[in-house]
Amino acid sequence: MKKTLIASALVGLFAANTAIANEETTELRKVIAEQQKVLSQLEKRLDETEQKLEATADSVEATTSGGMFANTTIGGYGELHYNNYDNSDAKIDFHRFVLFVNHEFSDSVRFFSELELEHSLAGDGKPGEVELEQAYVEIDINDALTTKVGLFLIPVGIINETHEPPTFYGVERNPVEKNIIPATWWEAGAGFNYQIAAGLALDAAVTSGLEVDESFSIRGGRQKVASAKAEDLAYTGRIKYTAIPGLELAATLQYQEDVAQGAMVETASATLVEAHGIYQVEDFSVRALYARWDIDNQDAIDLGRDEQTGWYIEPSYRVNEKVGVFARYAEYDNNAGNSDDTNVESSSFGLNYYIHENVVLKADYEDLGGAKDSKGFNLGFGYQF
Repeated sequence: MKKTLIASALVGLFAANTAIANEETTELRKVIAEQQKVLSQLEKRLDETEQKLEATADSVEATTSGGMFANTTIGGYGELHYNNYDNSDAKIDFHRFVLFVNHEFSDSVRFFSELELEHSLAGDGKPGEVELEQAYVEIDINDALTTKVGLFLIPVGIINETHEPPTFYGVERNPVEKNIIPATWWEAGAGFNYQIAAGLALDAAVTSGLEVDESFSIRGGRQKVASAKAEDLAYTGRIKYTAIPGLELAATLQYQEDVAQGAMVETASATLVEAHGIYQVEDFSVRALYARWDIDNQDAIDLGRDEQTGWYIEPSYRVNEKVGVFARYAEYDNNAGNSDDTNVESSSFGLNYYIHENVVLKADYEDLGGAKDSKGFNLGFGYQF
């Protein structure tokens, strides 16, 4: 009887313990499930945080490395001039403020642009202009051939394509390239550069051309690609030799069937021939250039403007990294076809002081003779970046 009672008691105690254990197991399972839910939510939050951190890191990396602008560059140049000549008022002028924006789409496709504000202030009755001087895409076809299309500088002369202030002597650009070529001169069209051999290159272009009026002013005939008339295109070719270190020899030929663009009864075909040389030996350098226009038109002949010529020679010496000196003799004549004394002679000398290789102070003295009789001096400041 006692054994039965004891056994019954033990069975009852075991059953009770089993019930309690089942209840505790159920509760434990609920706790574990809640913890798993919390852990799952925590893991999700950690994943989201990691993604945000990665996105932030990518954004920082893109910002510090340039991102979408990594292959875009900004540059420019500017120059301030002070001119003081006999028989004219002294003037000070922020002549040019220029910005470049260039972009490299790939190793073989590039974009170049140049936007200029001349004479500081533009608008109706103001002295300056806002000009788009370059906007073209350049494409490498292969290692030897490059093409371009858009608005670009004509491949002629020394300063037409390279005219940033620290790259040349004199406050003002030389009068031959300014009045005869006429620099700075840009047109719209297509062109190519072909590397014939090491140091020997050929440039060619088909572009819009000049539109001269009855005065046959070459410089005044630049249309600057502003709704430019294109009845007659211009064809330009240049050969350049640079195989010998320090030496550059180049010659340009341009032909336009009618520089009047059909505005006159008689067409005015025009041919430009230009040749130049640059030779540098250590700190000594010399530049020389000749340019000539021939216009086939009776009105131009009557004005003496069927021939327009000019040349100059410019030796220079770099005294040290800060100072360079130069002298220049130039002659030009926009009425060379007549028998009158219309030739302008210019003798000048001066110096460049380089605050930095890309920042320069300039001073020069000029004596004008022939058709112009004046003398004076120029002071200037220029930069490029």
